[in-house]
Amino acid sequence: MEIRRPVPSFEAPWGLPAELPWQRFLRLLRHPDPPRGWLEAAAALEDLRRRPLLLRWVAQHPKAPAHLRARLMGRLPWRALAAVAQDAAAHPQARAQSVERLLQGWPGLSLGERRSLAILAPPPLWRHAWRAPDAGVVLSLLQNPRLGLEALLGLVQAPFTPHQAEALPQSPWRESIILARQVLFAFDRTLQRPEPGLVLGQAAPWIRLLEADEAIEAAAALSHPALRRMVRNRAGGLQEFA
Repeated sequence: MEIRRPVPSFEAPWGLPAELPWQRFLRLLRHPDPPRGWLEAAAALEDLRRRPLLLRWVAQHPKAPAHLRARLMGRLPWRALAAVAQDAAAHPQARAQSVERLLQGWPGLSLGERRSLAILAPPPLWRHAWRAPDAGVVLSLLQNPRLGLEALLGLVQAPFTPHQAEALPQSPWRESIILARQVLFAFDRTLQRPEPGLVLGQAAPWIRLLEADEAIEAAAALSHPALRRMVRNRAGGLQEFA
């Protein structure tokens, strides 16, 4: 015989489904000051336990007991963890735990999950998404609204991969001269490796962004002969038509 725990009672307007409509209950999950025991009772609801995307509101609540938060965070899928990580209203411990669990879970995600997560990923996960061997994951990261040009410049380093070279020309900063210079420097250092994996043609969109003076300056800092020659030719061609 199934033993059912008694449902605790709370003074109005507090309560739990089914005595409360779900719409009102979901609003109460965001209330900053619930009565003692209400969050624990909400987390025990079978309907809520089957909906981890809703369970996150209990796990991240500033008033949730630490033991309850730790238990619930271990049950949240990556989508709920990403939502907690980027919610400024979440308890700092919940945000930190969500980031930690996302980092731990990244290797086990499918390619499609990585693509979906990259656009939502918190900063500690950006380097993993940037290094993913898939242009779709990199492109999704480049669409992350929290990723700015300064952070992107920090990611664009050697070794520069073909997947990064494929995705970057589709980024919001595809016309940035600063990014173009950084990409060319990353190309230069990568092309000097035994198996760079890059082709010179992938540098062409960034070379075309440079004006003559910029091309001359950039060429002086490059050491790979063929890449340096391409950049110098850009400067010479612009000067010829000046």
